[in-house]
Amino acid sequence: MVSLREKGLASSLGRSLLVTGGAGFIGANFVHYWLGHHPQDRVVVLDALTYAGNMASLGGCLEQDNFRFVHGDIGDQDLVETLLAEEGLDTVVNFAAESHVDRSIHGPDPFVTTNVVGTHSLLKAAKKVWLDGGSGRPHRFHHVSTDEVYGSLAPEEPSFTETSPYAPNSPYSASKAASDHLVRAYHHTYGLEVSTSNCSNNYGPYQFPEKLIPLIILNILEAKQLPIYGDGLNIRDWLYVEDHCRGIDLVLRKGRAGEVYNIGGNNEWPNIEIVRLVCALVDERLGASEPLRQRFPRSPFCLGRTAESLITFVKDRPGHDRRYAINAGKSRNELGYAPLESFETGIRKTIDWYLASEAWWRAVMNGSYRTWLEMHYAS
Repeated sequence: MVSLREKGLASSLGRSLLVTGGAGFIGANFVHYWLGHHPQDRVVVLDALTYAGNMASLGGCLEQDNFRFVHGDIGDQDLVETLLAEEGLDTVVNFAAESHVDRSIHGPDPFVTTNVVGTHSLLKAAKKVWLDGGSGRPHRFHHVSTDEVYGSLAPEEPSFTETSPYAPNSPYSASKAASDHLVRAYHHTYGLEVSTSNCSNNYGPYQFPEKLIPLIILNILEAKQLPIYGDGLNIRDWLYVEDHCRGIDLVLRKGRAGEVYNIGGNNEWPNIEIVRLVCALVDERLGASEPLRQRFPRSPFCLGRTAESLITFVKDRPGHDRRYAINAGKSRNELGYAPLESFETGIRKTIDWYLASEAWWRAVMNGSYRTWLEMHYAS
């Protein structure tokens, strides 16, 4: 594979990014965002293409001269060192992670391997190339984390801030908390220029269908039950994925090294209300479009029922956090961050994307995820 440096692009372009996990949900959206907003920059994606990574999510990026895809694991330190050095990369944006709480409960080992050991391998590679190698190159290692590291909030408690104590309650959130601490330690111990962002629940295009919102949309279209844990009153702060990408952009351009920035949607919803809204909007779309009704004849609307009739309450999962909420005041005050999408505008865009992207999600549904879901949700 010819590097971008060998193509003669290094001197004419700006920032050079290694985006790990760039074929996953948030990573792929970030790559599209970055290439669209910073066409002078170059992007190298490193992704192991596990069940949630999908080359199709990168679309036309593969044809761009300032983009390269590398199939590999973040735990391969030699590979990461080679990419950082040979490609002249000055920025790492680490999205690579196992991220599904239910999977972490049933099998925590991959979460420790990827989220803890993998992040540590990245940090070691960055330190060796950027610091130990004596290049003196200005750099930034940005680590993408989650609000789940802070634990659970009671209904009356104030939202999480960057100084909230860590209290992870699942193997997933514990593994992310450990990786956050490693990133901080590499800054304070070795002087690596790092930043961390902790985001609230993302939704939008290219999300793997095991997560709540795409699962609900696709189950409606397939007339499958809509499984809701417990009483459905667990509350999450929802963030449209492009607003998240915009927040990371601001951290990279304006954020201080060694700092943590919370990126939230100012948008708390109980899970059951999210599901009811998605049900109503999918019914609305089907009711307004004969072509959609022809494509999805099994959907409840086409059978004279409402999508909400598919809702089924299932046994709550162990350690299910009751409420997350992000206070993004620091990001707003220091970076000028604010989400541009309301939940209603973002969810409409998301539903429309899935309705228009049947080939993408049907290909994903034919993979391993369907079997896993049927094992752990009511069918």
